[in-house]
Amino acid sequence: MKYDFNSIEKKWQDYWAKNQTFKATNISDKPKYYVLDMFPYPSGAGLHVGHPLGYIASDIYARYKRHKGFNVLHPQGYDSFGLPAEQYAIQTGQHPAVTTEANIKTYRRQLDQIGFSFDWSREVRTSNPEYYKWTQWIFIQLFESWYNNDSNKAEHIDTLIEAFTSEGNKNINAVCDDNIELFSAEDWANYSSEEQQDILLKYRLTYLAETEVNWCPALGTVLANDEIVNGVSERGSHPVVRKKMTQWSMRISAYAERLLQGLDTIDWTDSLKESQKNWIGKSVGASVSFNVLPNVTLSEVEESLKIDVFTTRPDTIFGVSFMTLAPEHELVSQITTAAQKAEVEAYIEATAKRSERDRMADVKTISGAFTGAYAEHPFSKEPIPIWIGDYVLAGYGTGAVMSVPCGDQRDYDFAKHFNIPIPNIFEGVDISKEAFASKDNVKIANSDFLNGMNYKKASKRAIYDLEQLGQGEGKTNYRLRDAVFSRQRYWGEPFPVYYVNGMPQMIDAEHLPIKLPEVEKYLPTETGEPPLGRADVWAWDVNQNSVVSNDLIDHKTVFPLELNTMPGWAGSSWYFFRYMEDAANRDGVFASEDALNYWENVDLYIGGSEHATGHLLYSRFWVKLLKDRGFVNVEEPFKKLINQGMILGTSAFVYRDESNNTYYSKGLVGDKNVLPIHVKVQYVNASDELDIEGLKSDGEFGEDFKDAEFILEDGAYKVGRDVEKMSKSKYNVVNPDDIVADYGADSLRLYEMFLGPLEQYKPWNTAGITGVHNFLKKFWKLYIGDNGLKVNNAQPTADNLKTLHKTIKKVEEDIENFSFNTSVSTFMIAVNELTSQKCTSKDVLEPLLVLISPYAPHIAEELWSQLGNANSISTASFPIFDASHLVESSKKYPISFNGKMRFTLELPMDMSKDEIEKTVMAHEKTIAQLDGRTPKKVIVVPGKIVNIVG
Repeated sequence: MKYDFNSIEKKWQDYWAKNQTFKATNISDKPKYYVLDMFPYPSGAGLHVGHPLGYIASDIYARYKRHKGFNVLHPQGYDSFGLPAEQYAIQTGQHPAVTTEANIKTYRRQLDQIGFSFDWSREVRTSNPEYYKWTQWIFIQLFESWYNNDSNKAEHIDTLIEAFTSEGNKNINAVCDDNIELFSAEDWANYSSEEQQDILLKYRLTYLAETEVNWCPALGTVLANDEIVNGVSERGSHPVVRKKMTQWSMRISAYAERLLQGLDTIDWTDSLKESQKNWIGKSVGASVSFNVLPNVTLSEVEESLKIDVFTTRPDTIFGVSFMTLAPEHELVSQITTAAQKAEVEAYIEATAKRSERDRMADVKTISGAFTGAYAEHPFSKEPIPIWIGDYVLAGYGTGAVMSVPCGDQRDYDFAKHFNIPIPNIFEGVDISKEAFASKDNVKIANSDFLNGMNYKKASKRAIYDLEQLGQGEGKTNYRLRDAVFSRQRYWGEPFPVYYVNGMPQMIDAEHLPIKLPEVEKYLPTETGEPPLGRADVWAWDVNQNSVVSNDLIDHKTVFPLELNTMPGWAGSSWYFFRYMEDAANRDGVFASEDALNYWENVDLYIGGSEHATGHLLYSRFWVKLLKDRGFVNVEEPFKKLINQGMILGTSAFVYRDESNNTYYSKGLVGDKNVLPIHVKVQYVNASDELDIEGLKSDGEFGEDFKDAEFILEDGAYKVGRDVEKMSKSKYNVVNPDDIVADYGADSLRLYEMFLGPLEQYKPWNTAGITGVHNFLKKFWKLYIGDNGLKVNNAQPTADNLKTLHKTIKKVEEDIENFSFNTSVSTFMIAVNELTSQKCTSKDVLEPLLVLISPYAPHIAEELWSQLGNANSISTASFPIFDASHLVESSKKYPISFNGKMRFTLELPMDMSKDEIEKTVMAHEKTIAQLDGRTPKKVIVVPGKIVNIVG
């Protein structure tokens, strides 16, 4: 009976779907376990073999936990808003909803055929109005919240209004905008409604502000830092510039310390935690205020300008020889002298073309411009020149630094480049890199009151004296900046916001969702408004509580709606809570209290490390806000998190002469000037030989090679090979559909695990899957022979049980440690041993099926059924390891003569030393070896060796 994997896999996939085998319940006597993957964005390209790696790992663990008696929630859905669908819509005019739906169908088909145990009844799609209704609802909760430093949590805005009404803001300790003016309760009462709303915006956890953003003119939208690569957009490689725009922002900075502290409570890798710690960037130091000196450019009103800086080394304040502002700093335009204006403006324009990431990474390029203005040193009262330089970022700290070239390499390089004097406050002391980095070893010299102090004492003294002058104070700073939350896109969540006299108003939750309107085109308007500016029906009627035609806007009862949409990370910051509620009960708040109390948070989360400082940080922030406001009962969304590695593709290259259309085989390239060009891997065989005619006839880019001349070696064209990221653009993508058709889903699952440790990067090699596939055929033959089922009720031998139980032990350890690759090897060893033992015992082969079921569920289900079991194998208990079967009852002793082993003899383990010696000496092979001689001595080490010395 042949192993017909295609029909077997289709049969059991249909069975699982029909019987909803993996549907979780919110009511169970079993302990709960929540396994989740970072849900996919459904691109038009579909899945390649690299995508399922993490899904297979999580599926193995989910199936294993079911076998261990847990009620497992293992859902799946789609992160279906995003820029790629919108760009495709711009190119084709096809609505993003249409292409997204088509892409989801492809993904669902591909995921199903790999045999994942997903609970599809709880599927979510972030682009469904029924889903983003609650994303809008969460946005409203953020708008209606402020962060109270005294209680160290977010509170409803009403508590802030109550305080303003009773006593003003003098006693308010909040995370808020800088430079908040003090007002009394009487002042508050006398403010207009618009003035009160404007003040509240400075405290809300989501607020409108003019911020520096990454603007991509070609895409017509703001991009996050992680959407920019080498100064251009990741999508389409378009130029990105920095510009100021009024945007919605999220006050994630309020949670900086809690986000840091929370890392100690979760089971994440050290590298992932370190990424978040560095991104949050906690620094302890001092805030220092420098007065800007008057000059002919400054008016009388502006003569009191101050520049605030943050420094972790207040002890170095006497080493300040200049100040550097970010080119975007708001004071630059005010303090720049007429003589320097042209140079400064040209420099600002050039800097706007560089992303923040490039500016942070670039330590070699030195550039800047002098503003012509000076600041006053707080202690010496000496004038300090004020420069601008793009190594200072407007959004980090205050956007200004006090530059100490004798203590900072970048400041030193900048001063040397522009011939700025460098005072040496470390005269006569060790200022080697090692000493300065250690801080405690550096003694401060050349100042009246810091002379001879170490780093810590000098810093404390400097802070004290700055406080006495009213020009500084001790401060803890964070690199983490508030997150820009607006996008100038169409395909995203609409904001539940309309505007009255320019002030944002929230639409009541009972009227959500506010659905995306229809637009003629998906581009920004000709006047620069976002795509929603093209909508004809995009105004809010406060009487009807509905979206109405723009023609009805009268600013009395009908008002304009927000034209921006939310970023991609909005829907992914809370989707794990939506899965907790089954589809039948999703009418209320995003998950019911019972569901939230039962599932709590995600026990195991698997996904890519590229989300460390984006999705993972934002979702932690939102969960803490929801916890503060009493909507959830957990502080962290993901208890344990594992980053899977990447499956790499093996690319193929042809080599074109740079001067003509001739292509040289790899071995003929030599020192010729050639350009390597990617070609599709399907036109290359296992011997690296190119199918030239296939390439030329390819409809996608065959024209490029139509008239090309291919210079062969040994009668064939040999391509070059390289291991790279698997990508459609590199033509090295392997489609899982092809692998499943040729080898089966179980072979694909086992092979992806067999490639190496889950966290590592590993190259794909289709030829390698044949070994795993052959193993499955051998596994099948262990149960099924030419005449059908071979398994019977035969009593298992000691060797049978030994093989089974050492396999149980190893597989359980491997799964618990996520070492899935070594489990596959263990299965191969077990099958080889049981085949050699001619094992047919059901008592051994039935539990073996449960062991392999998480890895190869289809073949396991089929053989489980063949053994007469009526229920799915997923309901079976995981076999229990019995150590007694691994206890050796006998030992195979090497019998040596004068140190040379001549034969082996198996003896019981409980034999005494004398009994071993007697048995060996009486053996016929010993007698033959001695040939009548009497040995000088017999050395016996019980359990190890016997050595007869002649």
